[in-house]
Amino acid sequence: MKNHIFRAFRNRNYALFFAGQSVSQIGTWMQRTAVSWVVYTLTHSTFMLGLTIFAAQFPSFLFSLVGGVVSDRYNRYKILLITQTASMIQAVLLSVLILTNHYVIWEILSLSVLLGVINAFDVPARQPMVHEMVNDKADLPNALALNSTIVNLARLLGPALSGIVLVNFGAGICFLLNAVSFVAVLLSLLFMKLPPYTPSIVKNKIKAELTEGIVYLKNTPAIGMIMLMLSLVSLFVSSYDTLIPVFAKVIFDGDAATFGYINSFIGLGAVLCTFFLASLKPGANLKMILLVNTVILGVCLMLFSHTTYFPLAMVFAMLFGFGAMSQTTICITIIQVDTDAHMRGRVISYVAMAVFGMLPLGSLLIGAVSQKIGAPNTLLGQGIVALIIAAVFYTFLRKDTLDEKSKERLTEEENQLIGKI
Repeated sequence: MKNHIFRAFRNRNYALFFAGQSVSQIGTWMQRTAVSWVVYTLTHSTFMLGLTIFAAQFPSFLFSLVGGVVSDRYNRYKILLITQTASMIQAVLLSVLILTNHYVIWEILSLSVLLGVINAFDVPARQPMVHEMVNDKADLPNALALNSTIVNLARLLGPALSGIVLVNFGAGICFLLNAVSFVAVLLSLLFMKLPPYTPSIVKNKIKAELTEGIVYLKNTPAIGMIMLMLSLVSLFVSSYDTLIPVFAKVIFDGDAATFGYINSFIGLGAVLCTFFLASLKPGANLKMILLVNTVILGVCLMLFSHTTYFPLAMVFAMLFGFGAMSQTTICITIIQVDTDAHMRGRVISYVAMAVFGMLPLGSLLIGAVSQKIGAPNTLLGQGIVALIIAAVFYTFLRKDTLDEKSKERLTEEENQLIGKI
């Protein structure tokens, strides 16, 4: 039973969190899909697509360190109540803009910036709070893997629903449905029964706590290397979704529904990956799985980039969605498990910096490059870069794997010796 794929649901608070976040994340992906489609429809510019993603994510990079300190200092439960409510208000404002038909690009970008600031405080609080929802810490890796399933089930369903709603009702309804979806996560938080919050006794100045986090990472190079790999993938590879509207509208000569279908197949691959990760036995070799999936990501991006037959392209989309999923999920799992409890908020804030800092820069880069060489060649280049990153980190990941196996053998020998004594 301990190895059951849904074993983390034995924890009531986590089951509530999963249910609420599942609904909310579907709304979030509907909004993300609709924003990209609205911007591309208005501008027909891949650079503007990149700028839109930059506007939504770069503020998270700027404020995530402060968000990490706030997460470690204050009640994460209350922080989540505030950030989720603020996200709901942002979605309402966006829907009002579109439904009244009085909007321009800069207004959409401004609200995207607002959401990026909110996420800078939401992510460092939400990720470590999983520890507080899980009573049996043996269920933690499973809970973290299922946590990723939330996002990727939403990535499977959200874009498909968004495509249908965009075609039949328009973008404003997508944004309004996202606003309503936040009711589910707020209710799940209100129904939780968490232990009483115990504030930290000693609180240094923010600058001192940020410095402490940097020193901690410096003294734990295994975590630092994983974060470096995640940063490089986020900068050069993970920004592939910037170009998906171009493939939907130009390469496959489709509409908003086509855009939704492509994103949903990518999401299907991601969901399959998260279920695969959730089903792994304790002690599974996560670093080698990360390496293999990086190769899958690179190869399938290359194959997708120049495939014009839509059904075959969707197979490759599903496969590179599978490969892409492990980048964040495995990295966060390794980092969360290996990080000391009092540092988790700050370390997760550095992870958020790695993702939210590199992804928007990558989106700008990919948007600019694709203007020169075209979307297919740009995506081909991203696949090649993924393979280069896998090759560069091969020695580190394999060495770490061998070290872990040596430790396991040593532990077995010690146990045998103790048994003889």
